Amino acid sequence: MDRSIFISFFLLLLVAALVTVLKSRRQTNRTSVGYFLGSRSFNFWMIGCSIFLTNMSANQFIGENEFVYTTNVSVIAWGMSSILAIIIVAECLMPVYLRIGAVTTPDFLGLRFDKQTQQMVSVIFLLSYIVNLIPTVLYGCAVAMNGLFHIDERMGISYFAAIRILVVFIGIIGCLYTVLGGLRAITITDMVQGAGMVIGGVCITWLGLRYLGNGHLLAGLEELVSNNREHLNAIGGPHDAIPFGTVFTGMLLINIYYWGMEQYIIQEAFASKSLAESQKGLSLAAVGKLLAPLLLNVPGLIALQLYPHLDNTAAVFPKMVGDVLPPLMAGFIAAVVFGGALSTFNAGLNSIGTLFIMNIYKPWLVKKNSDAGEAKLLRHAKLLQVAVTVGAVVFAPYIMLFSGGFYNYLQKAASFFSVPVFTIMLVGLITKRVPAIAAKIGLVFFVIAYAGTQFFIDTRLHYLHVLAILFLLTGGLMLLIGRFRPMEQRFQLPALSGAPLQPWRSRYFYYALLLVLMISVFLVFSPVGLAR
Repeated sequence: MDRSIFISFFLLLLVAALVTVLKSRRQTNRTSVGYFLGSRSFNFWMIGCSIFLTNMSANQFIGENEFVYTTNVSVIAWGMSSILAIIIVAECLMPVYLRIGAVTTPDFLGLRFDKQTQQMVSVIFLLSYIVNLIPTVLYGCAVAMNGLFHIDERMGISYFAAIRILVVFIGIIGCLYTVLGGLRAITITDMVQGAGMVIGGVCITWLGLRYLGNGHLLAGLEELVSNNREHLNAIGGPHDAIPFGTVFTGMLLINIYYWGMEQYIIQEAFASKSLAESQKGLSLAAVGKLLAPLLLNVPGLIALQLYPHLDNTAAVFPKMVGDVLPPLMAGFIAAVVFGGALSTFNAGLNSIGTLFIMNIYKPWLVKKNSDAGEAKLLRHAKLLQVAVTVGAVVFAPYIMLFSGGFYNYLQKAASFFSVPVFTIMLVGLITKRVPAIAAKIGLVFFVIAYAGTQFFIDTRLHYLHVLAILFLLTGGLMLLIGRFRPMEQRFQLPALSGAPLQPWRSRYFYYALLLVLMISVFLVFSPVGLAR
């Protein structure tokens, strides 16, 4: 393998590290707000780039391109419908979060219902991140890196040993960024990696089409849109893996939850200077989702023309990068994939520290009348983050032994908690007298009912439709409890933050533009467009 692939890979990582050191050298992380939220000083560029890159993991590069190769581009619905969800979050949720000076998303639940509800949701988040997010991000990135660099072949070691080495490498770098730099250092790195991701997406599409067209871009594009047109359809039918109708049901609910309530995603927006900056930043992340198919979907379509009969379909993306791109550019793309995984890992690790320290550990110390000073909180947050990293590094390589079943189980299990958390948040936002007991009953009811539909009762419905139905039933149950056991006093949202709450004046124009572009993508990849 040409050494230039390693040179360009480490060069981009070095540039990102140097920029981070230079930009954050005067930063002090002596307070929890400074460490977890970058002292609430982020502008929209930092917010948008970091949120977008946190969303882009190595699992997506591998998984979405494989899905496109084996099925069609209906998987694009997740990314495109995210744009609508992001707009809803920017317009409806961010004013609430910034008004109360939220550090974590469950903070609102603590004010609206009670501290017990806040801690229940915090524990749900912590379990999800420690058991699911952190290990699978490490494993997915290691698989992608081995596919691009062939570490097992070059070093003459087993595949398991190669994954083990890569997991340790990724874990150490990610943990150092988080523990030494805090959220600001993570975000500055994300800005450099985000620029690299946009450049990489354009280059891999351009060079891939030229390779397909024997040196001619237009010839490659013509071949792409002329063959296997059924793969160009983003409008999934009722029996497809992702029916288009789910965009308006469970998928929308999960996306609003993911972009507006998932701690490791939205934490960067909590660190904004003002409401206007957070709304601009979220809109910038939506622009990133419009460009994401260049890396997540188009390579899979090009690979379908180049390798119509691949046995290992999970190798679609690494194989195309290795065959199509010159070594220097292949190393650049590898660094982009690595950066995306590292961003997700860092954000998850930072959120684990934030949720545990601010919502569980600090209240426990205060209740015991024990020392809850900033130095002690930060020291224990970093110790927890190191411990979680060590555990994830040990566990992550063994995911391969479950033959994919364990990973699929974990991903599906996330739905047990995402929509119920969304439901109690929404009911808390739109009502004033629904009591805390309704939130607790709603959580338990949803989890039990969803488990029943997935393991015991065959509803013959797509699980995203089931989530939407249970959302309505759980919301109705909470409203019913509120009708017969209302709170004595109406809830009033307090103003606990000094952050500027003036919204972005031009936001409606840009929201409309984003929605038009979102609809245009669906039309292009549909039976009235390329799939006709």
